[in-house]
Amino acid sequence: MGRYALRKLLAIVAILPVITLLVFLMRVLVPGDPVEVMFMGQSTDRETIERVRRELGWDRPVLLQYAEYVGRLVRGDLGTSLQTGRPVAEDLRARYPLTLVLAVASLGLAVTLGLALGVVAALQRERWLDAAATALAVVGISMPPFWLGLLLIGLVSVRWGLLPVMGAESWRHLVLPAFTLGIVSAAAIARLVRSSLLETLGQDFVRTARAKGLPGHRVVAKHALRAALSPVLAVVGLQFGFMLSGAFIVEVVFAWHGVGELAVIAIQNRDFPLVQGIVVTVAVTYVLINAAVDVLCGWLDPRVAVE
Repeated sequence: MGRYALRKLLAIVAILPVITLLVFLMRVLVPGDPVEVMFMGQSTDRETIERVRRELGWDRPVLLQYAEYVGRLVRGDLGTSLQTGRPVAEDLRARYPLTLVLAVASLGLAVTLGLALGVVAALQRERWLDAAATALAVVGISMPPFWLGLLLIGLVSVRWGLLPVMGAESWRHLVLPAFTLGIVSAAAIARLVRSSLLETLGQDFVRTARAKGLPGHRVVAKHALRAALSPVLAVVGLQFGFMLSGAFIVEVVFAWHGVGELAVIAIQNRDFPLVQGIVVTVAVTYVLINAAVDVLCGWLDPRVAVE
């Protein structure tokens, strides 16, 4: 288990330079001059454009720019926003916690609903509960989050007046965006739990537990479900990445003032340093979460760590 965790740590160390390179190339490979793109539609003279290029260091050789960019990242310097003039790290500290709260709440909802629906569907195989749970999962996967968000606003907030439409002041503001973001993942998790649990229930160790006279609920909870959760956890790590990327749309729909809304504003304003800082922060978070999930899968199922 210790070697398995060490391998995951080394994998993180290996992938971080790749992330920084891809984020850096996002600006370098943009069509045209990135400084001119930033000032597109504005009456700006050539002298101002050249001055901004020098201040940003974008007039230097590409390899030197990349080396300086990595050096700043190592020091925790994500650059300075071109629109606000504040450090990008400062803007992220103000916004990123809200995005993480939304992602964690959405993931918690997705895992809870997904596990419940998946277990019910597996234990009631080929019965009406199985068909109902499967139908709900298909409907959940088929709904785009932005459409579901607008539908919930129209029904729950506008027509029924049960929850606020937008903002991030209290837990009541979190309910609708978390449900919007979590329902699609809940459907995917439910389908995976059903198939994984059905496969596990047919294995020898489960039949042995039943032959010993253990109660059915104990066989499922203590033996079958734990073994079935390993592949599910791997998908949960991927779904967390979906939560972070999906938050970009959901935050705009519900005016949830997180990093997703900030990213949309940065893209509209062509604020390259801010966009780069957001992308690299979200990417590193995603890598760390997935590494932690892999280690947890190895703990739950030692066979994974041996592979």
